[in-house]
Amino acid sequence: MHTPRRVRDLGVVVGALPPGALNAITDVPGVRVGQTTISGGDLNTGVTAIVPDGYADGLPAAVAVGNGYGKLVGSTQVDELGVIETPILLTGTLSVFRVADAFLTWLLDRDPNATSLNPIVGETNDGYLSDIRRRPITPEHVHAALDSASPDVPAEGCVGAGTGTSALGFKAGIGTASRTLASLAAGVGTVGALVQSNFSGLLTVLGTPIPAQALDADGNSCMIVVATDLPLDARQLGRLARRAIFALARVGSDYSPGSGDYAIAFTTNRTPGLADRDLRGPFQAVTESVEEALLNSLTMAHTTTGHGGNSARAVPHDLIIERLRSAGVLR
Repeated sequence: MHTPRRVRDLGVVVGALPPGALNAITDVPGVRVGQTTISGGDLNTGVTAIVPDGYADGLPAAVAVGNGYGKLVGSTQVDELGVIETPILLTGTLSVFRVADAFLTWLLDRDPNATSLNPIVGETNDGYLSDIRRRPITPEHVHAALDSASPDVPAEGCVGAGTGTSALGFKAGIGTASRTLASLAAGVGTVGALVQSNFSGLLTVLGTPIPAQALDADGNSCMIVVATDLPLDARQLGRLARRAIFALARVGSDYSPGSGDYAIAFTTNRTPGLADRDLRGPFQAVTESVEEALLNSLTMAHTTTGHGGNSARAVPHDLIIERLRSAGVLR
């Protein structure tokens, strides 16, 4: 029986920087994650909410677009103002608009004086395993994800917005990881990533290809959320967000023309102070944490059969270990 395990538990160590205590985006102080999952039969979808403390006062942020074939509600205002003023929600493609409306209600209920808000909602297409035309997400699902947000390790794999997604020929979903930095001019800092992976290509682990039996439909799109407590401004966060998209190549993405690849980076620190010459460490932390989060989204998933009898198989852990040992990467 396939038991989901994080990639590090398989002996696969990505990069050189140490992870945070949870090895998750919630290692960044003040960042919480909540999820609502709909699974079984023709519906495999859900909502994932990334909720940073202090969002209502605006947090420095930036969006990077690797390929714009997707829907990211609220992105232009983030580009214009360099801040997020709400949590970040992820879901399935055709549920974006219902999620955004329910999200708006949740925000208005918490600010009786608000007359303008910029809810941020991203998506990937889970229509291979879920009857996407039914648009099953309700306000209750959205509010439950937001209200349940916790600083604990987020559930990974077939949960929340990743319930029905696939990547690199295997079942995928939600993944997370983090890195800590202790040698910066600004002191100790943390970078964390959470991904909703649903893209095509050839799974590659530590440079070693892991071929899959092809799915009938290619995965398409990836949403990446990067959080940090480093003292960065919006321009510098844009540089981190672009590196997050670069990290897709490390696990074998083919950057398909039908793939919407987006990254949102934000900091909980409103006092910029890190010089550009000191960004080498944060860049490394982003690429390592995103790479590991993507791998976790696969190794934590389980085989799923859904809409129309379509099935996506979990990547066999013994296959990863065997290939890495054959390549001399693992002993």
